Amino acid sequence: MSFQQDTVSIAGNDCAVFSAGTGRPLLFMHGAGTWHGLDFALPWTRTHRVLIPIHPNWSGSADDLSMNTIHDYVMHYLEFIDQLGFDQVDLVGLSMGGRMAAQFTAEHRRRVRKLVLVAPAGLNAPGYPLTDFYKIPPDQVLSYLTENPERVLAHARMAPDPKEPAAFMNVIQSIMDRKFTKWLHRLTIPSMLVWGESDRTTPIQQADEWLRYVPG
Repeated sequence: MSFQQDTVSIAGNDCAVFSAGTGRPLLFMHGAGTWHGLDFALPWTRTHRVLIPIHPNWSGSADDLSMNTIHDYVMHYLEFIDQLGFDQVDLVGLSMGGRMAAQFTAEHRRRVRKLVLVAPAGLNAPGYPLTDFYKIPPDQVLSYLTENPERVLAHARMAPDPKEPAAFMNVIQSIMDRKFTKWLHRLTIPSMLVWGESDRTTPIQQADEWLRYVPG
C-alpha cells in the first residue's frame, strides 16, 4: 500500500492530496512541515480511507496569501470535506495541524466523529513554550524534531514546507491566540491526546493545558 497523489481544487486553489485505503474517511492535518514523510500513516489505511491534504501556501499546493489565520484553514477544510461528500470524518492533527483540528472541531463538531490531537500547538504552559527555531543552530534542528534522525530520513519521501514566510508567520501568530480556549468545551466527541515524552518542539508539559480545557 502506498499513497496516491491527486489535485483537488478548493475555492479556486489547487491543493495536493495524498490518499490511500478504504473505509471510514480519516483526515490528517499536517504540521509546519512534512519532512517526516507519510509512512507513519500507512497502518491507518487498514481500516480507513486516509486523506492527507497539503495546506495552501505549502509546497505542492497553491499559494493564497489571504489565508493567514487558523480560521481561514478551518473554512478551507470545511469546504474540502463538503466537496468530497463526507458528512463526518475521523480527524487527526499534528502540532500546528493539531491546533487547526481542535478549532475545526470546536466550530464544526458535528462533522467530526473522533478527534486525535498529536502534540498540538497553541496552549503554552508557563515556562514551557514552543521552541523558537530561529534561535536553534541549523545543525541542531533535526535533533529537535526527532530522537532518531536516521529512521526519519530513511522514510521521508516528500517535504512540503511553507513557501510564503509572511503568510506562515501570520498563521503562527494566529495559533498562539488563546481566545479559542473559550470554545474548547465544545470538544465533546471522543477525543485522544498523544504526546512524546521527549518532545523538544512542543513540550509535553503543555498537555496539562489541553486536559484542563478539553472536557473528555
